[in-house]
Amino acid sequence: MTSFRDLASSYLTKARVRRKALEVYLADQDFSDVVREAQEIVELTTKAILRAIGVEPPKRHHVGDLIAEYQDRLPEGRWAELVKASKWLRKERELAFYGDVDFIPTDEYTEEDASRAIQAADLAIELAARVLGKSGSDIQSP
Repeated sequence: MTSFRDLASSYLTKARVRRKALEVYLADQDFSDVVREAQEIVELTTKAILRAIGVEPPKRHHVGDLIAEYQDRLPEGRWAELVKASKWLRKERELAFYGDVDFIPTDEYTEEDASRAIQAADLAIELAARVLGKSGSDIQSP
């Protein structure tokens, strides 16, 4: 039987692989896809954090409220920053991917947006790795 911790480790592995893709999008100045993929990284890692402490995450994209709620079970860290980043990226999720009639993602997102999203993804990966007790070399790529 798979444990919460095994699944959490799998989420972290997936997040690390996606992180590599951000560099490809960034090099192509595909800033909207950096934002979109960063949101998935933050979602995976926040859910990994919750699973690692035995909390079943709900089936929604932003679980920052639960990170804040269970912060007393977590090591010291930049949790408020992660919660804020998760909320921002959740808000951008659909627009970054689909856009809208008055919002063309490839025109609207900037390098600054992409940089902010990458910083959020890196923070999320760092905190999840710390909760799981894994360094970068402990996480195996598929």
